[in-house]
Amino acid sequence: MSRERHHALQIFRAALRAVDPHQAVLDHLSFDGRVLKASRKRFRLSDFDSIQVIGAGKASAAMAQAVERLLGRRVSGGFINVPDGIATRLRRIQLQRCGHPIPDQRGVDGARCILEIAHAAGPRDLVIALISGGASAMLPAPAPPLTLEGKQELTKRLLASGATIHEMNTVRKHLSVIKGGQLAQAVFPATLLTLLISDVVGDNLEVIGSGPTVPDPSTVADAQRVLDRYGVPLPAAVTMHETPKPGDPVFLRASELMVASNKQAIAAAAKQARELGYRAVVLSTTIEGETRDIASMHARIAREILETGRPVRRPACLLSGGETTVTLRGKGSGGRNQEFVLAAAIALASSGPVTILSAGTDGIDGPTDAAGAIADSSTLPRASELGLDPRQFLDNNDSYRFFEPLNALLKTGPTGSNVADVRVLLIP
Repeated sequence: MSRERHHALQIFRAALRAVDPHQAVLDHLSFDGRVLKASRKRFRLSDFDSIQVIGAGKASAAMAQAVERLLGRRVSGGFINVPDGIATRLRRIQLQRCGHPIPDQRGVDGARCILEIAHAAGPRDLVIALISGGASAMLPAPAPPLTLEGKQELTKRLLASGATIHEMNTVRKHLSVIKGGQLAQAVFPATLLTLLISDVVGDNLEVIGSGPTVPDPSTVADAQRVLDRYGVPLPAAVTMHETPKPGDPVFLRASELMVASNKQAIAAAAKQARELGYRAVVLSTTIEGETRDIASMHARIAREILETGRPVRRPACLLSGGETTVTLRGKGSGGRNQEFVLAAAIALASSGPVTILSAGTDGIDGPTDAAGAIADSSTLPRASELGLDPRQFLDNNDSYRFFEPLNALLKTGPTGSNVADVRVLLIP
């Protein structure tokens, strides 16, 4: 492994460490035996008869483990939907493993249990909701007459359309009985504290996990515009409904606290890069758009550094975060991070030494077992020796099969976290 590849991996691992969900909760909550402190909020446990923990998402199991560690037996119980592959064990909170990114019946069953806990909560109860990336798929509660099968088909079409996560969640909220503030509506009049780990560009609370515990500023008209934009029809006889809006009294006893986001991951990556001797430049933590276009933009900046030393002299490290989208045109296997690396490698062919890494902080890139991929100036020549045409693989959205024989896939396994993607370009 080249020095730059090793450095790129070190930088990515530093980003992951910075958003460990267990530690993130412990960094933001404290308990002295009487009062639970969450930033400026104070919760005297003598005011509550019970504490229930509910939620969903890729990081929610580790978040729940931290809550149990902090509060111990004071946690009365709870229920959380998590993805397959999570091995976390909890003492007082039940975990339900379910499908992602396509919702399944296990998720529906778990969402029903979560709603039952929410409806049972009274004025002297504290409900702690743990919401992280993936919660939209893991909290499937279709509003009748929408069925699970109809929701699955709609999700597949939106995923393939190139719609952003903001757009997808706008639609999801208006076809659900739990998203878009409706979980908070079910919890009221109990006290509600939501801890969030953001996987969305801009860290908008109403977008993370489709905002089940916060007011929803979007409307049915907004959701319909998304469907019209991408040519995705609603199932027959299904209509959308409005959700609780800002100012609704159901949020009077609700508060929220962000405990980790992409900004923290990228800041830690920049710090690690500087410690390794690079001049680090953070392009943005809010990048979204078509993956190939974003890869082209990164490649042009890298070329500028190679040719002119602008905007930063070598050795340089370009960093960016956020989440791009892939409009599927082929029938291959891959994900947005693998496609980014392949498209960037093609754009940088014969330009000079650049190492490219892009990976999802959840350890999962699309429907594959890789978090992303890593490439450098030797990747395309090695591919040519194996008879692999990079453009053909890119056109078929088949980046996984391109990188697999090159041993260039980055496989971390599920990380238990999720704050979108980290992209690293090193110019030595």
